[in-house]
Amino acid sequence: MPFNLWLTYSIMNMKELKGCTLKEIQDFVESLGEKKFRGTQIYKWIYGKYAQNFEVMSDISRNFKSVLSQTAKISNLSIASTKKSQDGSIKFLFKLDDNLFIESVLIPAFDKRLTLCISTQVGCLLGCKFCATGYMGFQRNLTTGEIVDQLIQVQKTCDERITNIVLMGMGEPLQNYENVIKAVKIINDGDGLKIGARHITLSTAGCADKIYQLAEEKIQFKLAISLNSMDNSKRTEIMPITNKYPVNVLLDAVRYYYEKTRRRPTFEYILFEGFNDSVDDVKALIQLGKRIPCKINLIAYNPIDFILPESKELSFKPAPDPRIELFADALRRGGLTVMIRKSLGRDINGACGQLAISKKQKEGEF
Repeated sequence: MPFNLWLTYSIMNMKELKGCTLKEIQDFVESLGEKKFRGTQIYKWIYGKYAQNFEVMSDISRNFKSVLSQTAKISNLSIASTKKSQDGSIKFLFKLDDNLFIESVLIPAFDKRLTLCISTQVGCLLGCKFCATGYMGFQRNLTTGEIVDQLIQVQKTCDERITNIVLMGMGEPLQNYENVIKAVKIINDGDGLKIGARHITLSTAGCADKIYQLAEEKIQFKLAISLNSMDNSKRTEIMPITNKYPVNVLLDAVRYYYEKTRRRPTFEYILFEGFNDSVDDVKALIQLGKRIPCKINLIAYNPIDFILPESKELSFKPAPDPRIELFADALRRGGLTVMIRKSLGRDINGACGQLAISKKQKEGEF
């Protein structure tokens, strides 16, 4: 075999350690004839000390480093560019090994929280009309390592510790179920990235079958559902996934999730003027709260004109701030816990619904 082909084959068949669980790394080092504790050391180096290669692992022998360099690898996302918003949010553009791109957003808060919004797919299949990612189309799922590494690479740039993770970036997390759940467990692990389960939120457009599966997981992260309307026809208009999982089917799954876990889900609700902001919409959400103990997160619609085809124009408009306040007050009077989420990062296209890779970014204009 020619050397260059051998080298390519060898690299492709190396064990990727970033994205592996503790047990997987322990099993791997044992297969190389080493003791299990060596796997624990490597695991802590990768996730606890953000090691980018084997050379920095000071408690690993030179001989074993040589073996590792021939049998395993630690892949690292490349930060292609960053953009900082006037409100302090920072958007990170990551280049993947296959020259695709994803985005993550670091979101500061005034209560000492530092939240990172991470992506789970390159693009998205669901095509929600208000979400820029859906207009990219779908390219592939992210690996567990690529999901976890967004946190590692961003944390390496920060003086303060990232305290919260929201899986609300590019893609539908529950359509990449196995890799996402594995990543969440590594992020949560006390020997891993050490983010408390209740500081991790997974947001879904409503994959009802996976919500049932999620209810069985032994990890206490938070669940958020992008609802946006209780009316099935209206929700179908803006969220085509409703054709597969009608509102009643979705809510049955969420009800099961609550009964199984006793954790209140959050329903995310983007308010569009004259579309889903009526008195009837308020009444429907109040009835939902009586059926499923929950929280309501009201979100302003963020424009996505930058990603739309030139011939495409969206017909709906954001509800004005006073209208959002009135809507929230009406829900609170109905006994619901309601938050109005402030849109951060809008000026850098980093707010809710705005993550997408533009044609210019694909061509290297960052």
